[in-house]
Amino acid sequence: MASHSSSPVPHPSSGGSEGIFRKDRDPSSRHYRPVHSLPDVCPKEPTGEAARGLCEGPSVVADQHRWTVYNSKVNLPAALNDPRLAKRESDFFTKSWGLDFAETEVMPSFYLPNITKEHFGPYLQETAQREKIHERCKNICPNKDELDAVSSITNNHDKSRTELEQVPKIFMKPDFALDDPTTFNAVLPWSHFNSAGRKSSRDMASSRLLQEKLSHYLDVVEVSIARQISLRSEAFFHAMSSQHELQDRLTETARAVAVLRGRTAAIERIMCEGPLRALRQALTRSNCARLHNKLKLMAAVHQSQPTVQLLLSTSEFVGALELIATTKEVLQQELQGIHSFRHLGSQLCEMEKLIDKMMVEDFSMYSRSDLSRSLEDDGQVMEKDRLESLVFGLLRQRKLDFLDIYSDEMILAAKSIVTQSVVDSVSQIEEIDTDIVTKLADQMRLMTFPQWFELLKSVFENFILFLKRIKATLSVVRNVVLEALDSNQKSRLLERAAAAAGGLAEAPGTPLNQGEAELAYLTHEGLFISDALNDAQLNLGVGGGQEQSSTVGPRQALSRLDGCGSDSASGTTESSSSREHALQPGGATGISSSEDMMPSDLELGRVANNIQELLYTASDVSHDRCVKVLMARAKDGSLERLSSAEFVFLSQAVEGFVRDTEELCCRRSVSLRGALQSQANRFVHRFHEERKTKLSLLLDNERWKQAEVPAEFQDLVNSIADGRITLPERKPQGTEERKPSDYLHIDGQKYAVVGTVLLLIRIFLEYCQCVNDIPSISTDMLTRLSDLLKHFNSRSCQLVLGAGALQVVGLKTITTKNLALASRCLQLVVHYIPVIRAHFETKLTPKQYSVLRHFDHITKDYNDHIAEISAKLVSIMDSMFEKVLSKYEVKAPMPSACFRNVCKQMAKMHEALYELLPEEQAQMLFLRINASLKIHLKRQLARLGVHHDGGPQHGLVTVDVAFYTENVQSLRTLEKLDLNMAEIWEQKR
Repeated sequence: MASHSSSPVPHPSSGGSEGIFRKDRDPSSRHYRPVHSLPDVCPKEPTGEAARGLCEGPSVVADQHRWTVYNSKVNLPAALNDPRLAKRESDFFTKSWGLDFAETEVMPSFYLPNITKEHFGPYLQETAQREKIHERCKNICPNKDELDAVSSITNNHDKSRTELEQVPKIFMKPDFALDDPTTFNAVLPWSHFNSAGRKSSRDMASSRLLQEKLSHYLDVVEVSIARQISLRSEAFFHAMSSQHELQDRLTETARAVAVLRGRTAAIERIMCEGPLRALRQALTRSNCARLHNKLKLMAAVHQSQPTVQLLLSTSEFVGALELIATTKEVLQQELQGIHSFRHLGSQLCEMEKLIDKMMVEDFSMYSRSDLSRSLEDDGQVMEKDRLESLVFGLLRQRKLDFLDIYSDEMILAAKSIVTQSVVDSVSQIEEIDTDIVTKLADQMRLMTFPQWFELLKSVFENFILFLKRIKATLSVVRNVVLEALDSNQKSRLLERAAAAAGGLAEAPGTPLNQGEAELAYLTHEGLFISDALNDAQLNLGVGGGQEQSSTVGPRQALSRLDGCGSDSASGTTESSSSREHALQPGGATGISSSEDMMPSDLELGRVANNIQELLYTASDVSHDRCVKVLMARAKDGSLERLSSAEFVFLSQAVEGFVRDTEELCCRRSVSLRGALQSQANRFVHRFHEERKTKLSLLLDNERWKQAEVPAEFQDLVNSIADGRITLPERKPQGTEERKPSDYLHIDGQKYAVVGTVLLLIRIFLEYCQCVNDIPSISTDMLTRLSDLLKHFNSRSCQLVLGAGALQVVGLKTITTKNLALASRCLQLVVHYIPVIRAHFETKLTPKQYSVLRHFDHITKDYNDHIAEISAKLVSIMDSMFEKVLSKYEVKAPMPSACFRNVCKQMAKMHEALYELLPEEQAQMLFLRINASLKIHLKRQLARLGVHHDGGPQHGLVTVDVAFYTENVQSLRTLEKLDLNMAEIWEQKR
């Protein structure tokens, strides 16, 4: 039974639907309910968060004469307190409140201790004994009143049960019905009556007996019912009185509700119908204005295709793409669902694809015409505006591979440059018949080196102009890409600023008072009154402003999308969420959509990098085509047969072209340098082989006699001494010739040389000159020069020390003069090795200094060879001393013939070496010869038994020694030579 304090009108529960409601817990809440709980008087769905609560239940005013959920007599407490709990459906909650509803275990409180049975242990122990005594006393001495009541109830119950048992069971059945023949026959047994229809006394007695029996059964049942009523009379009468009181209060409440509803209906009729009618008219006007705007927008969209065709006729690809994009955005956002425009979107897409193909073809034609035009034209970019428009259009359509088209055209143009240059050069040479020799490579091989060299320089000049043109064009393309990148960044900043401004515009305004708030929630057509008034004023202003303009373009129409919402009359089905998205700052507006079609910053950065890579590719292609020209000439080995001066000219031209391209393209291309290096290696090989062969021929014909030194060789060594490691320029014919000299004067020393060494000096100067002209071959040339110097050393050793000159040249013998002259020539080469090393060191990088160790090995080999020659000279005298002094006898006359012969040989040796070796070397050599003499003399004196004892033999030996000393010291440059002849005597122990 409902409580008296409960509200007569239940309210819907917040957790479920399907007609399940709950009552208010607080009786006073109906008098102080907040404004937002007022029901909505409009059946349509309101907008906004505050209006959502208005549609949670029916209107008590508009729906008061029909059945609503408020007429339901079952509420949530009644449903939950259903006595038939076992029969209730098991899925009651999930069916009513959704599958997400489930009974969950309540987490225990963290602030309360966990109470267990052990906490009650002490209390149970204290009360256990008392409970046992209480139970024992209760069983022993029961309560008298309880016994009397129990016995009375038991007796009455037993008596009534006995009386009720007299009543047949058929009357107790729940399906008892007299209209059932079986039941009727069981209650009124017709067998007791006369079947023939005659009424006998027996039948009357049976009928009377049956009537009394049924009356008795009725009395028993009535007595039992009266007894039960008497037992429960107090509760029954209490319930009846409460029911009467409840009915009275419900009547009063219904009367109060009727009065309230009447007043509310009067308020609605008097105060609301007029304002709502005004709002409807304002909304109708707004809808008409929006419909008019939409019709004008449709007219502008209808004119988009002819406008696109007009723009394409003037090659305005960017403008056409902008118009197509704007039209597509308008179709998707504002004109979606318009039946007349159902094919326009696909037509615009096809037109956009056509524009893509047209732009690609136009860019290809532009690239071809720009790269194939005459190189003599000015360096200005051809049709710069057209190029910028094409590049921006391709970027906008994400055709980021347009640089590949330019690259292909660039490669074809580079080939045509070489072809045209060869054709122009061959046309000026009458010796080449182009009808017979058709291949360009064969034509180039028929040219002389000056003609081919002029062709190569012409190709270099053309490629420099070609690269300048490409760089200028790519600079324009790069500027367009950078502008697009800058535009992307600026658009993002504008979007952020618009988002910030939108956030400020959505800030809550001044709160309304209670009365204004109540009126604000009275809505019509899903809009608040305040919003409707503002919207009406806005549309009036927009409509007035639009009347001033007769034509509206797509871009202008798109900019007014914020003022044109969804219209029911236009046939669109745009949702409120999409409208809200369209109104958001930075949403799907024309500008932001256009920016979204542009490539991202990362993609634009890649395009910028590809532009730089394309410039690198242009440099590489130019170098590769020049390599083709170089290799075509070098196929028959003509470049290897060039003179050093011609190859130097070629190297300088190539290096100049490479430097120019590096400055222009900031790219170090290696193909042309590699081809030149390959030819330089072949040139160095031929250069070295020619000079090595020439040196071998000179050595094989060298008779190892002192040669006269021409004045030009003296000038050559003088220029080396002055630091000029180059070949002097050839003097013109007719100049006065100077007489040659016998020696080569270098740093105050005289060098007696053979003719081969003079030519060797000129040869290694040619190596140094070649390194000056071609620095890239320094390491290779150094290796070849070291090989040449080693060859000279080893071959001269074979010819002189090995006596190979006897068979090669036909010398009768290798004299001491030949040996001394060879030693002096070797010393001259050793003198120039540090000079050569210093020169090559200036041409090498620090990482290449390791190859300079070849000069150290060569210097050691040369010094060893010089030492071997000196040892050979000493050994010649040593063998003579051994032969002569072995026959020495100490006897008169003095000086002895042996020492006379020794002095004679010493004089011959001095005569042979005096003019060839410098004074210091001659003195050192004769000191070694004198040491050899002392050894053999000391050994012979020891064999003869002559001692330093002042005897006659000692005196004779002293005379010979004095004779020998006087003769040796009389020779030139040996006057001060300390012979120390006292060492011939053995020291006494």
